[in-house]
Amino acid sequence: MRWNHYIAYFFGGAFLANAIPHLVSGITGHPFQSPFASPPGQGLSSASVNVLWGFFNLVIGYLLICRVGNFELRRTRHVLVAGVGAVLMSLMLAHSFGKFYGGSGAAANLKGNSPCLILPKF
Repeated sequence: MRWNHYIAYFFGGAFLANAIPHLVSGITGHPFQSPFASPPGQGLSSASVNVLWGFFNLVIGYLLICRVGNFELRRTRHVLVAGVGAVLMSLMLAHSFGKFYGGSGAAANLKGNSPCLILPKF
């Protein structure tokens, strides 16, 4: 297996991970950050734009994983490389979007509530 195939698998995993929040937000009808918002990556784009952007990421991820080299799900190395790309992109997205949705340091904002168990008030 050539080294450039592993790079394609890594970025394929990253594109597949990036597709998830855009598709989920778009399909559920919620606006979400995208590169097409104003300002890019901070403003909100419509649900339709996020569905299109999510599917674009899905297609690029598919092309990088399934059409470059010979990706095999039974080969641990192939799956690990794509998985590392997906995990790193997911962590980066969690950090970036946490600034907007309270994911970065949200436990500090609970003001005395335990972050392990938050029960709804009826």
